[in-house]
Amino acid sequence: MSVDTPRRIALLRHAKADWPEVSDHERPLADRGRMDAPVAGRRLAETGIAFDLALCSTSARTRETWKLAVHELPTRPRTVYEERLYDASLGDLLALINETPDEVNDLLLIGHNPGMHTLADALSGAAEGDALARMTQGGFPTAAFAIVGFEGGWKSVEHKVGRLVDYWAPHD
Repeated sequence: MSVDTPRRIALLRHAKADWPEVSDHERPLADRGRMDAPVAGRRLAETGIAFDLALCSTSARTRETWKLAVHELPTRPRTVYEERLYDASLGDLLALINETPDEVNDLLLIGHNPGMHTLADALSGAAEGDALARMTQGGFPTAAFAIVGFEGGWKSVEHKVGRLVDYWAPHD
């Protein structure tokens, strides 16, 4: 694959979490989250993107979201559980993306807010249709995802390099 190959990155926020008496990292999904995660997976499948790699936060709610969503995809991407996605800053997220091998064409991150929304906004120098307006207006609720396309190698990913090609949120 050439570094000029069109690439896509999907940013999926974990589904709705419960608030039991456990540490934030160990919070499980709420009932609504267990319903929304497979729906998000089906909607990701409808994009037609065959993800090569999924990087998932190590938190319980992101792992559970991914477990429920991935079963809806036609092919299961290689999955890496990445501690740095938990409570990641924009700089942390960009560093993770920049480390992605160029053999990966389409990347999926499963993480948290405010990081997912901040990253989607930071990468999107342009947008298709009303995707940016919907993302801006709706925020980035649980189980929402954004897909940003760009050309070039992963090491070249930086602010405003991409085009927001899709945004979806449950309960729209």
